Amino acid sequence: MNLRIEKAAPKDVSQIVTLIREFAEFEKLSDFCEISEDDLHAAIFGDNSFVNCLVAFADNALVGYAMFYPVFKSFRGERSVFLEDLYVSPAMRGQGFGLKMLKEVARAAKQQNCARMDWQALKWNTPAIKFYKNLGARFQDENFDFNLRGAAFERLAS
Repeated sequence: MNLRIEKAAPKDVSQIVTLIREFAEFEKLSDFCEISEDDLHAAIFGDNSFVNCLVAFADNALVGYAMFYPVFKSFRGERSVFLEDLYVSPAMRGQGFGLKMLKEVARAAKQQNCARMDWQALKWNTPAIKFYKNLGARFQDENFDFNLRGAAFERLAS
């Protein structure tokens, strides 16, 4: 089997959205998965795009993706990338795709003069946590994740 990682192309958007929905189901978050192909295309390829996306192929089948974007850590004065998603289809796990994609994200971050990568994992996803810890990643359990959306976001933004 030929494993390859490359930058996503516009032709990949439909398949990436399918994998995003698969990922949401895996994480038991399907109710929150509202992305459209137009949304994803604009985020990666549009005029104001800010998201980077890598795709993983087994031979010619798209089997995974990694989505990331730049951030800045003010206390340390460090550039970083935030890894929003790292997903490999269940049938293809354990064959090196996840590690290969993480390495490519790290290389891209280094080329952008980043000093670190950040991401989240659900507390119940012990295989992912073990994988990340084996790479030397550290986690911070003292942080809470917040989000502001819908009417609350509109009120604050008005």
